Amino acid sequence: MEEPRKKMLISQPEPSSGRSPYFSIAKKYGYDIDFRQLIQTVPIDAVAFRKQRIDPLSYTAVVFTSKTAIDCFFNLLKALRSTAPDTMKYFCTSEKIALYLQKYIVYRKRKIFFGEAGHIDELVQIMSKPTHKSERYLIPVGEDGISPIVDKLKETNLNYTSAVAYQTITRPWDDKPDYSYDLIVFFSPYGITAMEELFPNFDPKKSFIGAFGHLTSEAVKKAGMQLDFVAPTPEYPSMTDALEAFLASHAKK
Repeated sequence: MEEPRKKMLISQPEPSSGRSPYFSIAKKYGYDIDFRQLIQTVPIDAVAFRKQRIDPLSYTAVVFTSKTAIDCFFNLLKALRSTAPDTMKYFCTSEKIALYLQKYIVYRKRKIFFGEAGHIDELVQIMSKPTHKSERYLIPVGEDGISPIVDKLKETNLNYTSAVAYQTITRPWDDKPDYSYDLIVFFSPYGITAMEELFPNFDPKKSFIGAFGHLTSEAVKKAGMQLDFVAPTPEYPSMTDALEAFLASHAKK
C-alpha cells in the first residue's frame, strides 16, 4: 500500500500564475501543498473611527505603505461619506503601491510621491524635503498601531498623525477539514491566532513550523510552538530558500 503523502500549508493566497517554487519543493520532498490565507484586513467601522476624533479631510497628505492600507482608507472614507479632495497629496513607499491609487483617484504625478528603492528611509527623506515638510500627514495604521514609518517619523519634526483605519481578522474557511498538516508556514503574527481559532484542536507539536519575519517568529515562540525554520536571514533571504534547506536537512536524518 502506498504511504500517505505529507501535507504542507502555506498561509498565503495561491499564486494566480500557478507557478511558484513552493510547488517544486513540495513535489521534491513528497508533500501535498495547500495555499490558504488565514487572515484578512478590513476597514474599521465609521463609528469606531470617529471615536478617534480625526478628520481625514483636515490633512493635506496621506502616507501609504501597502495596497491594503489604500483599500481600507478609501473604503473608510466611503463609510464616512467623505471624498478626498483633488488637492490631497499621497506619499507611498514604492511606485507599485503608488500606481495602485489609480483604483480610487485620477493619477497625477504632481500629487503622488514615492521612493525609487521602496525603502521607508527614502520615503521619509522625500517627506522631509523643503517642498513637503509643511504638509499635515495622515498615516493609516492597523489596530495594533505598529508602523515602521511612524517609528521613523518620531525622529523628525514633521506634522503627522497616525490613525487606526483597519483591523486584521480571521478569514472564514467554510470548507476547512480537520487539521492534518505536517508543516505550516506563517507570514504574520495574526496567522497564529487565526490558526488557533479555525482549528481548536490544532496541536503544533505534530507539525513543523516556519515563520517569515521577526514579529511572526516571536509570535510563534510566544504561543509555545517549536520554531523550526525562519526567513529572511543572511543565509536564507526568502522563505522558499529556508523551507528547502530545512526539508533537505530533515530528509537526511
